[in-house]
Amino acid sequence: MSQKKAMSIGAIVSAFTKFPQFQFHLLHHHQGTFLYNFDALLHSPSSSRLCVCNNIVTSTSSASSSSSVVNPKRSISTQPKPPQSASNNLQDALVSFNRMLKSTSIPSIYSINKLLGSIVKMGHYNTVLSLIKLLHLQGVPVNACTISIGINCYCHLNRVDFGFSLLGRLFKRGYEPDVVTFNTLIKGLFAQDKYSEAKNLFIKLLGEKQIKPTVVTYGTVMNGLCKSGNTKIAIELLRSMETLNFEAHTMVYCYSMIIDSLCKDRMISEAKNLLLEMSKKGISPDVVTYTSLIHGLCNFGQWKEVTELLREMVDRNVSPNVRTFSIVVDALCKEGMVREAEDVLELMIKRGEIPNIVTYSALMDGYCLRGQMEEAHKVFDSMLSRGVEPNIISYNTLINGYCKKRRIDEAVHLLRETRRKGVNHTIVTYNTILHGLLSNGKFATARELFNEMLAEGRSPDVFTYNILLCCMCKNRQITEAFSFFRSMQESELYIDIACYNILISAACKDGKLEIAKELLNELFSNGIQPNARTYNAIIDGLCQEGSLNEAKELLMRMGDNDCFPTDFTYNVIVRGFLRKNQTYEAMVLLEKMRGSGFSADNSTIEMLVDVLPTKEKNPTLLNMIQKFGPKDT
Repeated sequence: MSQKKAMSIGAIVSAFTKFPQFQFHLLHHHQGTFLYNFDALLHSPSSSRLCVCNNIVTSTSSASSSSSVVNPKRSISTQPKPPQSASNNLQDALVSFNRMLKSTSIPSIYSINKLLGSIVKMGHYNTVLSLIKLLHLQGVPVNACTISIGINCYCHLNRVDFGFSLLGRLFKRGYEPDVVTFNTLIKGLFAQDKYSEAKNLFIKLLGEKQIKPTVVTYGTVMNGLCKSGNTKIAIELLRSMETLNFEAHTMVYCYSMIIDSLCKDRMISEAKNLLLEMSKKGISPDVVTYTSLIHGLCNFGQWKEVTELLREMVDRNVSPNVRTFSIVVDALCKEGMVREAEDVLELMIKRGEIPNIVTYSALMDGYCLRGQMEEAHKVFDSMLSRGVEPNIISYNTLINGYCKKRRIDEAVHLLRETRRKGVNHTIVTYNTILHGLLSNGKFATARELFNEMLAEGRSPDVFTYNILLCCMCKNRQITEAFSFFRSMQESELYIDIACYNILISAACKDGKLEIAKELLNELFSNGIQPNARTYNAIIDGLCQEGSLNEAKELLMRMGDNDCFPTDFTYNVIVRGFLRKNQTYEAMVLLEKMRGSGFSADNSTIEMLVDVLPTKEKNPTLLNMIQKFGPKDT
């Protein structure tokens, strides 16, 4: 780490102190999901789905589910899982609802709406919709607020189409929807990637002028635009918003949102300029604004600017929150400066900010990246002693660290611990340990763990398949691997480039180049773009076989497919020509490699030296070695 960089980090830590207040076979295909076992055929029972039933009011538990498909491009969940601690609150709410319906007098719709709103906040959207339906069946009159609550629930469930159906019912009953209802629908449209419909609805509101958009309306549209990569349009909307004379303090949210989007778009200079603009217009940035920009600066390692921004926060009496501290801790850990991150954590605690699971997980990950598992576990224990309950992400962090250090038994022990503590596993947890076990030859334990995963109802994903394929190939079970791969294709599972690369590399190493080339052609016919790793494997195989012209031809084809050679590509093919004493061809490729900004590696340099009869007889070639080799050659 440079002295200048170290000084910048020290300044950041110092700035914080100035704040006030201190073998595998394909066995079964069921409902589009692969299920694998090691020994025998496993018949999976039909999956069941819990739903809200008619007697939900007297039920002691409920589970919400959605039939909508989550868009893989977005990280928005169709329905967040309610926290376990909310189950009793839900039961209490359902008991209260039941009591209202059983009352001799007509229940107050205001009280019912308030109760429905509280259940919405718990995330039980299907439950609320079932209760609204029950009100209708019981003949209890509802109002515009009740229908708006239903619209909100459908939007959260990614069924904005049903939301608009309820809007039509609202009009039929003679109610006038308010701006909150339209804000909900706009947000729902953006959540389902229906950008044009969302913008059109917003424009219609502006044109008809019957409902005046609020700051929240503009903020909702800006948020949708930013998340869809349309930050420039969001800025234009901000400019038009400035002419409407909204109060300065209400504009902070919109500015903060765009600054955050600019940082995510790697437009740090523009984000900093927007912050300066806020100050000039008398709009005071808040902790969200500063934290967004600090996050962007940390991602680019601009520590000096981070320090200056922290000092500006001090001057403006804007105190950093747990998210601000967590971002700095995470950034320091990614830079390998875990001790400095520990200092920030201690300062955070001294000034009364309580680190959360994100803070501790970032610090644990920092130690894991350095292979310091004892220190990582100390952080884990410290988190427990301070009353912060670990989640599956913190467990996965430690499990991954132990697996990378080949301490598989400790990783498996942590998995068992999560079961005892009732922490739900993810497929990532199983994939991590399966990879560790199989890489270390612990097949019996891996078989046991795999069956446990299936018993828990966890379906393997593409990463699981790749782990299994990689294991087969490393154990030279090439025939079995290809049989497994073809069975995956027949079941129309999603297969990515990594899966193909595993098989292509294995085929090349096994001398089955024709199969590797067939797979490459198959990639194109399936619309999958090969990457440098794909080409490198085949070019290396061709060079080992002595098919140099074919390897060179494939090198030329890489650029035509928008995939450019790497230093590995050039060095492999250069060594192939040197091995055949075709020095001229090797030199031509070395020149091209140099023009692409790459240099010969040690293995290539050694082969260049070996082709010289004596070093004195060919000084030109010696000069070329110095020319094409790394700077320290």
